[in-house]
Amino acid sequence: MKKSIKQLISEGESQFLELKREFNEGVLKTISAFANTGGGTLLIGVSDKKEVIGIEIKDNEFKDMVDKIVDTLGFHPEIEIVRFNNKKLVKIDVIKSLIPIKYKGIYYKRVGNTTREMNTDELLRFFRRDLRWERLINDKFTLNDIDNETVDKFVALSTAKGRLNLPGKDVPVLNILTMLGLVENNHFTNACVLLFGKNPQQFFPSVSRTRIVRLKDNITVISDKWISGNLFKQYYEVEEAIKSLINVRYVIKGFYREDIWDYPLPAIREAIANALVHRDYFEGREIQIKIYDDKIWFNNLGGLPEGLTLEELLSAHSSRPRNPLIANIFYISGIVESLGSGIERMRNALKEQNLPEPEIKANHVEFNLWFKKDKFTEEYLKSLGFNERQIKGVMFAKNHGKITNKEYRELVNLSDEGARLDLKGLVDRNIFVVKGKGRGLHYVINEFGN
Repeated sequence: MKKSIKQLISEGESQFLELKREFNEGVLKTISAFANTGGGTLLIGVSDKKEVIGIEIKDNEFKDMVDKIVDTLGFHPEIEIVRFNNKKLVKIDVIKSLIPIKYKGIYYKRVGNTTREMNTDELLRFFRRDLRWERLINDKFTLNDIDNETVDKFVALSTAKGRLNLPGKDVPVLNILTMLGLVENNHFTNACVLLFGKNPQQFFPSVSRTRIVRLKDNITVISDKWISGNLFKQYYEVEEAIKSLINVRYVIKGFYREDIWDYPLPAIREAIANALVHRDYFEGREIQIKIYDDKIWFNNLGGLPEGLTLEELLSAHSSRPRNPLIANIFYISGIVESLGSGIERMRNALKEQNLPEPEIKANHVEFNLWFKKDKFTEEYLKSLGFNERQIKGVMFAKNHGKITNKEYRELVNLSDEGARLDLKGLVDRNIFVVKGKGRGLHYVINEFGN
């Protein structure tokens, strides 16, 4: 229920009410603050001590006031002249704006009954909360900057999936992009630039690339690749780059050969899509992927969505994409399936290949995801209660393909009986499998160990 003028004045200034003697610069700052916070009302013609002074204003002066508010702020609150105690007042009702409102380049906020400037950190949080980067207009991007080949490929994939129904075969590209919500007020959105641009890096040099580094350890770099292009091209090229830096073997099943990569390709694709779709594009840093001998690490700025904990992320949860436009386009194309189920699909793919579950660490700033090449890491073996000698033996077998009793004795400086007991413990727990007989007897890692 709307409050009467009498109620407003009697309550005095608050989070949602400002009293002004006259129209001045402070009115414009307060409108910005109300619009950026939770809305509010200004009464012009009343002192901050609740004294009703009134305001002498003619029709043309009222029009000039309205025009100045709209022209200066780019925002149109509800403005009217009201009468109270036989005096004219100007009442301005401000609703919370969907976009941030600034006055002379400064964004204001309402704190209690005061109007204050937002500092840099507050402004950054405000933009992230109330403004999606993907929906911002890019007025420098034109139809000539669209990669028609990517659009055609997208249409083919989406149509085959049954997720896009166009009214005909020769629908203009602009119409398709408009249907997809990538055009606003006759301008292309940032999402459109990233998804279908010929060269998004021309417009966003730092945020729109992916870096893939192959390392021997945390210091020794073997390969360093940068992947550019629109998000569709990055999705496919990043996968190929990763495949070129990991191992593949094959098995024969019936009449067919099946390739088995260090990490299952469905899990890798999910991880790439997750990084591209959910990253925080307000931040000026590329997606990073680091590939080691025994693991692969995906890192992107843009952590947990507001209100979602890591525990909720790792359990069944509804989809809360940071960039719903981009997420929806990837879904329509079939790159991702039902939104919100990517983690579970990664888990299933890794489990089918008998690999450890993905390790995830995330906060509200960044997202980190690891795939481990096998479950027999030093940390995992230690957690199972194996001693330092046994762990050393497992690492040797992983690096050399096998280990004999003699090699184990020399490696850990142990007697024959002690080595036999240590190795038996690894066999009994399904870490090692015995191969060969007699002098050819040796131990190898149990690929299907549990």
